[in-house]
Amino acid sequence: MSILDNLEAMLKRGQDSALLRYSLGAEYLKADESGQALGHLAEAVRLDPGYSAAWKLYGKALLATARHADAIAAFDRGIEVAESKGDVQAAKEMKVFRKRARRALDG
Repeated sequence: MSILDNLEAMLKRGQDSALLRYSLGAEYLKADESGQALGHLAEAVRLDPGYSAAWKLYGKALLATARHADAIAAFDRGIEVAESKGDVQAAKEMKVFRKRARRALDG
């Protein structure tokens, strides 16, 4: 049984949480299934709007699906969250990703 299978089984058993959704999103991104990742990561930030790592991965999934404006918005929110928690490294990383999204959006 793969990691994805195990995580999906946990979700089916009702063990839903921001961490589980984040983990599912991360695994789907690794598997190049950005569309699948998006739903789980959107749910992760809905369940825990203060989860800066989930915002970062959500933005990356949005970038992977060419939703650049949405990615910028996700990174902006993630940067706010990270900075409010003192998570300097996550904020820095999201600023880099946001810059890439803006370049892609501007063409």
